[in-house]
Amino acid sequence: MRFTDGFWLMREGVRASYATEIRDLRVDDDRFTAYAAVKRVAARGDTLNTPLITVECFSPAAGVIGVRTTHHAGKARRGPDFALSADDATAPSGTTRRDGAVTELTSGPLTLRMDGDGPWGITFLDGDGKRLTRVDPKGTAFATTPDGVHHMIAQLALDVGENVYGLGERFTPYVKNGQTVDIWQADGGTSSELAYKNIPFYLSSRGYGVFVNHPGKVSFEVGSESVGQVQFSVEDQSIEYYVVAGPTPKDVLTRYTALTGRPALPPAWSFGLWLTTSFCTSYDEETVTSFVDGMAERGIPLSVFHFDCFWMREYQWSDFLWDPDVFPDPEGMLARLKERGLRVSMWINPYIAQKSALFAEGAEHGYLVRRANGDIWQWDLWQPGMALVDFTNPAARAWYDDKLRALLDQGVDCFKTDFGERIPTDVVWHDGSDPERMHNYYAQIYNRTVFELLERERGAGEAVLFARSATAGGQQFPVHWGGDCFASFTAMAESLRGGLSLSLSGFGFWSHDIGGFEGTPDPAVFKRWLAFGLLSSHSRLHGNVSYRVPWEFGEEAVDVARKFTLLKHRLMPYLYGVAAEAHRTGVPMMRPMLAEFPGDPASRTLDRQYMLGPDLLVAPVFTEDGEVEYYVPEGTWTSLLTGERVTGPAWRHETHGFDSLPLLVRDGAVLPWGADDQRPDGDWLDGLTLRVFGSGAGGTTVTVPDLTGDPAAVFRVVRDGAGVHVTAEGTDRAYRVSVEASGAAGEGTGAVAVA
Repeated sequence: MRFTDGFWLMREGVRASYATEIRDLRVDDDRFTAYAAVKRVAARGDTLNTPLITVECFSPAAGVIGVRTTHHAGKARRGPDFALSADDATAPSGTTRRDGAVTELTSGPLTLRMDGDGPWGITFLDGDGKRLTRVDPKGTAFATTPDGVHHMIAQLALDVGENVYGLGERFTPYVKNGQTVDIWQADGGTSSELAYKNIPFYLSSRGYGVFVNHPGKVSFEVGSESVGQVQFSVEDQSIEYYVVAGPTPKDVLTRYTALTGRPALPPAWSFGLWLTTSFCTSYDEETVTSFVDGMAERGIPLSVFHFDCFWMREYQWSDFLWDPDVFPDPEGMLARLKERGLRVSMWINPYIAQKSALFAEGAEHGYLVRRANGDIWQWDLWQPGMALVDFTNPAARAWYDDKLRALLDQGVDCFKTDFGERIPTDVVWHDGSDPERMHNYYAQIYNRTVFELLERERGAGEAVLFARSATAGGQQFPVHWGGDCFASFTAMAESLRGGLSLSLSGFGFWSHDIGGFEGTPDPAVFKRWLAFGLLSSHSRLHGNVSYRVPWEFGEEAVDVARKFTLLKHRLMPYLYGVAAEAHRTGVPMMRPMLAEFPGDPASRTLDRQYMLGPDLLVAPVFTEDGEVEYYVPEGTWTSLLTGERVTGPAWRHETHGFDSLPLLVRDGAVLPWGADDQRPDGDWLDGLTLRVFGSGAGGTTVTVPDLTGDPAAVFRVVRDGAGVHVTAEGTDRAYRVSVEASGAAGEGTGAVAVA
């Protein structure tokens, strides 16, 4: 929200008070609190009839420093609050130091410095003493607007050339400078400033991140109200934010996800191709079987089949009962799909239509959200008389679980947790939560409820969602997809921007609707999107009013779908290792170029390409004629598809057929390459090939995971003038691996026995 009218004036009716000078300071070993007057105090009388701002500085974890500024501390805290994982309280993360008027709090490689002699301000320094950012004299404040609403305001300075990223899955420009961003869940598609996944966390190109610890609406002005500041404000009496140290973007994300939660590791089968019924199309078991048969006949391996909304009866979403007129034998149908090696996904949402039998049941037991007068909250948007499950009620969560458990007992494997954004604020929650804070946070308890059910019923390593809404911490319950996009090249590009922003907001896994959701894509759009989608962490064919089976778009689309599905399966020993890294460290699978090359200025604005793990550069093609422009960072790279070697740093202009795109392997990489191209979850050590890229001498350690993400084998690959040498450790299994060396001495292919 904006409060000023240019540099000199306030907007009409706005009254603001700014921290001006420290009047008292209380320092403990691991934290300190400053009491700041909002005007200069020249005499004792100046202390009367004027507020103080309380500024608390502390560290919840190494490399993270929190600042909490408060006007009136007596406001009741109704929740909800983000669940943060702090370090062991018996071992403080921060230490304080005083030197005259200067007070410092240091935590790992991060220091907060406050100087009591000069104008009000706070400086954040890295481990080398270099300034990362600062709070300027007007950077700590509160304000009231003409309608009497109280806002707490904080500002952190932007340096020259500094870029800001993240703030959730945002489809607006990738670099957020100059934008106003409201952290407020909305079902707005992918073509506006509205977002399904709003995360009050941003990452700076200067090597730090900022997390605003407030689950409700947070308004960011990113170099937009004051062009040299990132301003964030909340309608509250207190605001709390954390500066997260780097120095690299990966370091920032590792520390941030340690605080807010690391993503679970999705099962390996979920990385294969998903095919859905689409939304409003007509389908029954015969249709489903024809799709599955058609994929098999055309040699396109399928891993998951998804039933979208109309598996239930019209006007009765959600009652979790199959439409008997369309699916008279659901258990038999699911068994037949399982016999073909498929997993099954079902569409659900947290809404209960009035026509559903569950409406009366939920109303009777108090499981539905109510207004202050006791009425059940309802409207006709989406479903007639729609109500909302109150997941703050433990009994309601158990009731919802029971309905889903019946589907799991029938053979369902996972759920697409759709919606969760249109959450009312004129209601009363069972646990007394603040409705404004619950609006964004509802997505967290909704997805957590379903994910934890899957963990209990299927096992921790088997739980996976296809979720649309999320808030901070939602990365713990993967996978998330990009919502409703148009079937166009423009929407394809905006979807990638959203995914890159989400990746820099701490989310390890991300997907999108191949071909776009709204409308029917031109065959060129569909074929280009296939290559992009099958080089994403998760890959799903889905649409709205038309089917997304490849043969609907011509035989060439079938060939493209087959080629990139088989390629993804061959890459699975590499991809699942990257997935396990995301689970352990919080570093995402699909990485903006900034994440891998933070020291390269050209990487800081790239939003039409990405790294898939540390070694694969992917540049989707967004044109029908195949023209693509992309950037190659420093070094020698090899096309995985053609073997061509290119050298950077350089911009490349190329033309690709529909069965191709820029897919480059980093020099020095060793890709573990699976022999089985028919499934994503096979025995990767059976027939494994180690593909060595690069001509320089040196060694690379390659870990091939098992299906739990733990190491199955570790290989040490050494390149020297005599060729390539491989040793193995960490396994008592005897097997053979092949080595393919590209650009190395002794270039060629050979089999190496490894015991």
